[in-house]
Amino acid sequence: MTKYGSKVRRSRRTIAAAVATLSVGVAAVVTAPGSALAGGDGHGSHGHGDQRGHGHGHGHGHGGGGGGGGPVYQDPRAPIPERVSDLMSRMTLAEKIGQMTQAERAAVAGDATPVTNLGLGSLLSGGGSVPTPNTPQAWADMVDGFQRAALATRLHIPLIYGVDSVHGHGNLYGATVFPHNIGLGATRDPELVQEVEHITADETRASGPQWAFAPCICAARDDRWGRTYESFSEDPSLVIKMETAIDGFQGDRGQLSDRDRVLATAKHYAGDGDTKYGTSTGDYKIDQGIAITNRQDFWNTSLRQYLPAVQEHHVGSVMPSYSSVDWTEDGVGNPIKMHANADLINGVLKDKMGFDGFVISDYNAIDQIPGDFPTQVRTSVNAGVDMFMEPTRFAEFIATLTGEVNANRVSMSRIDDAVSRILTKKFELGLFEHPFTDRTDIGQIGSPEHRAVARQAVAESQVLLKNSGDTLPLQGQDAVYVAGSNADNIGNQAGGWTLTWQGGSTTQIPGTTILQGIRDADHGGSVTYSADASAPIAPGQHGVVVVGETPYSEGFGDVGGPRWAFDPGDKNVPRPVKDMMLSAADKAAVDKVCAATVDCTVIVVSGRPLIIDPAQLGEIDALVAAWLPGSEGEGVADTLFGDEPYTGKLPVTWPRTLAQEPINVGDANYDPLYPFGYGLRTR
Repeated sequence: MTKYGSKVRRSRRTIAAAVATLSVGVAAVVTAPGSALAGGDGHGSHGHGDQRGHGHGHGHGHGGGGGGGGPVYQDPRAPIPERVSDLMSRMTLAEKIGQMTQAERAAVAGDATPVTNLGLGSLLSGGGSVPTPNTPQAWADMVDGFQRAALATRLHIPLIYGVDSVHGHGNLYGATVFPHNIGLGATRDPELVQEVEHITADETRASGPQWAFAPCICAARDDRWGRTYESFSEDPSLVIKMETAIDGFQGDRGQLSDRDRVLATAKHYAGDGDTKYGTSTGDYKIDQGIAITNRQDFWNTSLRQYLPAVQEHHVGSVMPSYSSVDWTEDGVGNPIKMHANADLINGVLKDKMGFDGFVISDYNAIDQIPGDFPTQVRTSVNAGVDMFMEPTRFAEFIATLTGEVNANRVSMSRIDDAVSRILTKKFELGLFEHPFTDRTDIGQIGSPEHRAVARQAVAESQVLLKNSGDTLPLQGQDAVYVAGSNADNIGNQAGGWTLTWQGGSTTQIPGTTILQGIRDADHGGSVTYSADASAPIAPGQHGVVVVGETPYSEGFGDVGGPRWAFDPGDKNVPRPVKDMMLSAADKAAVDKVCAATVDCTVIVVSGRPLIIDPAQLGEIDALVAAWLPGSEGEGVADTLFGDEPYTGKLPVTWPRTLAQEPINVGDANYDPLYPFGYGLRTR
């Protein structure tokens, strides 16, 4: 097992020729469809789960054999292509379609017999879909229990279990919670990102799941999007540098079967970060909307980052986007849902880029394709989607796809292609030899060693935007006055995808808040804390006001979008509006503290840039973008007090006003408050 902190090895082979070929070739491959597939209602709510309120053993299962005349597919010494071919030759249509089907654990938690009877190929845990108790041991027991049900099938084909490990294994209580991708992009440190995802992979697989629905390699081009924080950057070139995340998850080629690796997922293919505000359906504003663009611009912003993901990092799975693309070359008004886009999935991803993994649909995503359910299934399968995330409708999906094959509307060659891709990854993961959870590293989940890496990632992600009079770093003996809504709230600093789909202000996880970090760092001075700045401010105190957003995910984070109220901690009270502005309470705290302290530092905890009032910016001596740091608030204090230098640089443009959105580096008349790449250093 690679030691954390070891020097990262990364292939540097050039793919410039392939880039040039594809950049030119996309226009030819992605031809305007004869019959556009437009629109689609609803949101699918990949909460991987819109969760509204919502076996044991290390044995080697049914593997082995081969040497004594058993089936080739059970022979670990046989080449994987031969094992796949042998297994598929033995499979019925029902068994093949079962492999293409993924259900949500909650649908089979009380009775796992559908896993056996339907031969399900995969299960997932959506956001907040967890065992009771939510512990590593319970997770491993749960996954192994489902695995036993899969191995009870005729051919003993193991299942693969997926989970949204998008900033650590955030569904698991006690896991290390890392900064979200926007913060990792600010580090400009690909080796650190690889290390972060290696730890995430280790904690995920040690607790059972062998597959992460990460990383998002989108380029967020409009900060009003509720998934901006899942993007490493608005600049695809920086996103590409951070694709070492894939190597962290999967390891080098041949390492997928290691106990500390998981299958990675490049998502959301393609254009999820390039949709136009106001084009979504329902009450979402931009998430799951439409990218209205020409082919060359789409390549430049949304497609080109998939080429190194496939050809250099060998990502094992790809997830299409809920969004649509509407090509301007043939006139606007005929958008194509990505889950229905054969030109981009079959034509570009699989044929042109040479992707040999499998394509997994997003949560109920085919429901947004126009037409009845058979049409949706047929269209998406024929477009190149290989496995279908059908959380509760899995039995109907199986029956429907069976009918489409029997009616010759889906070919057996398409079924065989999909199943061979899925089985190949299962063999590469070593699931046929070792189907049950290897719990060797289960005690390392949330360990001090892992959290130290998270703390380092937090420190490197901090971006110093203003530092008048060398206000920062503070000294360890300073008297400090701390205020603001996000100073002592670990739920807010962790953000969405933490224990639940949406995360929450009342979420509690092991870790340290920023206030705790300040108290630990200010060992020789005194710290006064008052969230609303109502406590008296003493002469000589240095002010630190920690402001920002409350948690959200997906369309519930869209500016002007719907307001979530359905986690237990919400008590059916809608969360604050998402407007990229500081709250009235935070603004008042900034005014009061900055007017009365020796100097005043404002730390913004958010999933994207927030609009800073010009008058308030004038009051502020130091301004820091802390993003969504996760469980290690001490990392924020490390830079604040100079134990680590400020080295982070903006991965996105920081606008002056909301009216400037969308604003991106390279725009005409580019006039942001702080440009892409900006960041002051203290050493």
